Amino acid sequence: MYNIGDLLIYSAHGICRVDDICEKTISGITRMYYVLHPIEDNHQLTISTPIHNDKVVMLDLIQQDEALNILSSFKKPGIKWNDKANVRSNLFKDIVNTGDRKEIAKVVNTLWRKKLEAEQNDKKLYEQDQKLLNAVQKILFMELSISLDKSAEEIEELVKEMIKASR
Repeated sequence: MYNIGDLLIYSAHGICRVDDICEKTISGITRMYYVLHPIEDNHQLTISTPIHNDKVVMLDLIQQDEALNILSSFKKPGIKWNDKANVRSNLFKDIVNTGDRKEIAKVVNTLWRKKLEAEQNDKKLYEQDQKLLNAVQKILFMELSISLDKSAEEIEELVKEMIKASR
């Protein structure tokens, strides 16, 4: 159970702060709810979700030692590239949906390497891959930045340097 003020990863909304824990009655059923706010949201989105909600993934933020391990994983190759865009997209989305940050980092790693390779050839990363990279890296880098007390921009620069140095 989370407490008011805790940070957590909430599904596709990314890192959220627990602003309140309260009782709500919806459709005649009274339950305890978390009231969450995504920390990156400028529109002040409020999310209410039952404390015991099996349909939504809520994860604790990673600790510093795990964050360091994940960051260092960018020195190694990521996932084997599949040239079939739909197969690759489904595989990557399945990995992201597990919530396993080590595996998610491998997806980000692979996409970053392909992006850099495309840029070297005056090309762009396939749009579907770029969209996934943008969404996933934003959450991953923000989580790493919190765990390592750095900015998300610093994390991105470290990742770029590690990938370039390992190529």
